[in-house]
Amino acid sequence: MSVKDTLQAKLSDRFTPAFLDVIDESMQHHGHAGWREGGETHFRVRIAAQHFAGMSRVAQHRAIHDVLEDDLKGRVHALAIEILPVE
Repeated sequence: MSVKDTLQAKLSDRFTPAFLDVIDESMQHHGHAGWREGGETHFRVRIAAQHFAGMSRVAQHRAIHDVLEDDLKGRVHALAIEILPVE
């Protein structure tokens, strides 16, 4: 399973989002720290889920980091997070 698919599956299982987009932005970081051949090192997560309602931005990001902890320790160098309102 690709890193992108793994991130999507973990986030979907944990948060049951109304919207989820996991974007591999690795090519935008070609030659930068953490980049490696083949990509899948730099990601952006755009997510809308009821789970995040009423949580501070820090708490929202911590919740995502907790779910993706193993991936962030190894395969993923950078993660940008956008929490969107549930519509």
